[in-house]
Amino acid sequence: MLMLFNKYDVNTVEIHDPGMVKYINVKSALNLHTGGRFSSYYAGKINMNVVERLINKLMRSEKWTGKKYSAYKITEEAFQIIAEKTKQNPLQILINAIENAGPREEVTRLKYGGIAVPKSVDVSPSRRVDEALRNIATGATNASFKNKKSIVNCLADEIMAAARNDPSSFAISKKEEIERVAQSAR
Repeated sequence: MLMLFNKYDVNTVEIHDPGMVKYINVKSALNLHTGGRFSSYYAGKINMNVVERLINKLMRSEKWTGKKYSAYKITEEAFQIIAEKTKQNPLQILINAIENAGPREEVTRLKYGGIAVPKSVDVSPSRRVDEALRNIATGATNASFKNKKSIVNCLADEIMAAARNDPSSFAISKKEEIERVAQSAR
């Protein structure tokens, strides 16, 4: 039986979005530090656990750069807070947040002659997962910056708000903004 952080059952987690099933990995939960083992080939990140990918996204800001153990502890404590508040598996809450926060449509620029024209395109499932994780981590770090609230509470709140599809969540508001721009570029 696989357990995440030796507390949360991985086998009970369901992914509701059929397009994302292949790109959200929850089964490899024994070690959340792969050390770039999957970076040598295309789309290797689908073999990484989604929680490790969230930890890596947390390390993108200046304060947490390279501090994997700190990001690991932040994520573990945030999962404890989510479990206490929702009385559900926090991994399931994270999966729901990723499904809700991943944009389905975005804009690319096409050049016709010398003119750049915005064009709406569908987003691949792999990019949807990447965008959702990045926006969740960015929302948590932005909310904790110059604030009395710790990064742990901000991450837990961001994940829970994104799982509820709450517009006050940074990740959900970013997704809606991207999709609104894409809709106007159809």
